[in-house]
Amino acid sequence: MKLYFVRHGESEANLLYEFSNRGLKHGLTETGKFQAQSLAQTLQIASITKIFTSPLLRAIQTAEILAQALGIPYEIAEALREVDCGVLEGTSDEASWQAFWKLCDAWLKSRAWEARMEQGESFLDLQRRFVPFIERLVREYQSLPGGLVLVGHGGTYRCMLPLVLSNIDLEYGVGHGLSHTAVVIAEVKPAGLVCLAWGETVLAAA
Repeated sequence: MKLYFVRHGESEANLLYEFSNRGLKHGLTETGKFQAQSLAQTLQIASITKIFTSPLLRAIQTAEILAQALGIPYEIAEALREVDCGVLEGTSDEASWQAFWKLCDAWLKSRAWEARMEQGESFLDLQRRFVPFIERLVREYQSLPGGLVLVGHGGTYRCMLPLVLSNIDLEYGVGHGLSHTAVVIAEVKPAGLVCLAWGETVLAAA
C-alpha cells in the first residue's frame, strides 16, 4: 500500500501572502485548479481507492477535483490541517512572517517543541494530531493493493513527515520545500513507511 501526500494547489492566500489556516476563507486560484486537474491525470495509473483532505478550503477544493476525476470518495480529516498560527491568522505583513519563521527555527533547529504563537499550536500539538492518524491509516489499509491520497499543506508536511517516514529526517524536511500539488510518495514496507519520492526527487526504488 502506498500513501500519496499531496500539497494543495495554489490558493488565493498564497497570492495574498496571508496566514489562512482556519475556516473556509481562501480557495484555489485558476492556476491551482489547473494544477489539481493535472495531478489527477498523473494519479490515474496509481490505483487510488480513497482521498483524505485537510478541512481548509484550498485543500478541499483540490480533493474535490481529484475525487471527481478519479471517481472515488474523499473524507475530511482534521489531522491534515495546516499549522494553526494563532494571532497571526489573517495577517500578511513582514513582521508576522518574520515571527513565523522564527517559530519554525525554534522547532526545527533548536528543538523547542513546545514553542508556539499566542493561541496557536506547538510542534507537539501538531504531532499529537498528525502522527496517530497516519499510524491508523497504515494499520487499517496496509493490505490495500492500491493507495491513498492525503491532501494537506506544506508546513505540516515538512514538520511531520520526518516523524512518520523511516528514511526522512527533520533536516531533510527543513531543506526541501514542496511546490503546489507536489507529491510525497511513501510505501508500507517491513522497515516501516518508506519515502520513495519527495516531490521530483526519487529516494528509493519502488
